[in-house]
Amino acid sequence: MKTLIDHLSQYADYHRDPRNIHTHFVGVPMIMFAVVILLSRPTWMVGAVPVSPALLAALAASVFYFRLDMRFGLAMAALLAAMLVGGQWVAAQTLAVWLVTGIGLFAVGWVIQFVGHYYEGRKPAFVDDLVGLIVGPLFVVAEWAFALGLRKEVQAAVEERSGPVRLRTGQQAAAHPQ
Repeated sequence: MKTLIDHLSQYADYHRDPRNIHTHFVGVPMIMFAVVILLSRPTWMVGAVPVSPALLAALAASVFYFRLDMRFGLAMAALLAAMLVGGQWVAAQTLAVWLVTGIGLFAVGWVIQFVGHYYEGRKPAFVDDLVGLIVGPLFVVAEWAFALGLRKEVQAAVEERSGPVRLRTGQQAAAHPQ
């Protein structure tokens, strides 16, 4: 199994321009929340616990994150739990509210992502490896941690493999065509 550094570095290879990373701070949570919303129907009560495809996906994702790193796993599980609460609430609304909210967040989130990748001059990581779809949210949490001065050892290891975050100029972006 790949390590935390392996996954973050592979993803970081596609995300070194700060403008791209900043769009991910907005777009990735929107997409993630949209998926949780859309998977929050149907819901079955198992005792007092509402079980939905969103819960099952969140549990599977949490196992993946915990296997990579306990601290990031806790952060991701807490984020997913909050999204599950919100997603369940949206899913309990009318069919139109549920669909417009879920599909709207999903579509706008991807538009924001593609704007970031325009600045990056590279296609999204998931195009080459679908695992990027589950690593993306972890990357965003890791970048927030780095910005807060946390997990410097992880940041250093990722930058050793992928290079530092740097603003791409027109020539640099052209060197990495989509």
